[in-house]
Amino acid sequence: MAERRRLLNLGYRMLGSVQDAEDVVQETYARWYAQSEEAQREIGTPLAWLTRVASRICLDHLASARVRRERYTGEWLPEPLRDGTVWTSAGRAGEDDPADRIALDESVGMGVLVVLDTVTPAERVAFVLHDVFGLPFTEIAGTMGRTPAACRQLAASARRRLAHRRSGGRPSHEHRQVVSAFRAACETGDLDALVALLDPAVESRSDGGGKVRAALRPVVGRDKVARLFLGLMRKEPGMELVEEDVNGLPGVTVRIAGTTVAVVAADVRDGQITDLWLVINPDKLHAWTDADADADADGGGGRGGGGDVQA
Repeated sequence: MAERRRLLNLGYRMLGSVQDAEDVVQETYARWYAQSEEAQREIGTPLAWLTRVASRICLDHLASARVRRERYTGEWLPEPLRDGTVWTSAGRAGEDDPADRIALDESVGMGVLVVLDTVTPAERVAFVLHDVFGLPFTEIAGTMGRTPAACRQLAASARRRLAHRRSGGRPSHEHRQVVSAFRAACETGDLDALVALLDPAVESRSDGGGKVRAALRPVVGRDKVARLFLGLMRKEPGMELVEEDVNGLPGVTVRIAGTTVAVVAADVRDGQITDLWLVINPDKLHAWTDADADADADGGGGRGGGGDVQA
């Protein structure tokens, strides 16, 4: 199970999708069990073998994903994570190096994943394997079929793109306070308070995937973004905003009649929100809607059906 969890973490950071990560892990184990028992015994470190195979599958998947996303309707955002303890250092052994824990936690943040989606597949794989999971470039070279020097350059290129996203451990209490104030301003319809929480150049991206109507391009500027979110609340008067961790950081979920219809992740810098990512594609909300259904069943089924949110 520890091996499977590591591979899932690896796959999600490579692909930004829990379902795709699970498919990669399944394919990896299928290749392991396709070998004879003798061949398996000859592998000195099974986890290293599994990691190498999973990484190669991810590399192939990333190349095909670029083609698929060219046909994607509107903005493509990573699938939001609900249980941060599964995907961050909160669920790992306490003897891990603090620097490693920071790298692991930051690498699952929505902002980092969005930037990673803009680098080449090779850069992403090299960066995740080295900077997040600590593999040496000599080992990465064997995985990617390149020289160690080339892999080092690939990781460095991705690192430069991510430099402004990696904070070195920003205070989570500030993030939580700002997100809490954001939720309150949206609920009360306080435009001035909401504008004050947003960076002048704040950017909001919405992912409806063609399943739910969403802005096809980023909305930029504090006034436009503030009016966007207040407009959402006016369209659905029965909407409820709930503070929950999203990808290991404080965020907000949007519920209608007890069912999650949107997940909002935020990036906070110097007390203001610089980025908002609104995921409303129902195909990316199964972790949340399944939990809602379980809670509904435990509570006796008193809730109504879900609704649609448009952004």
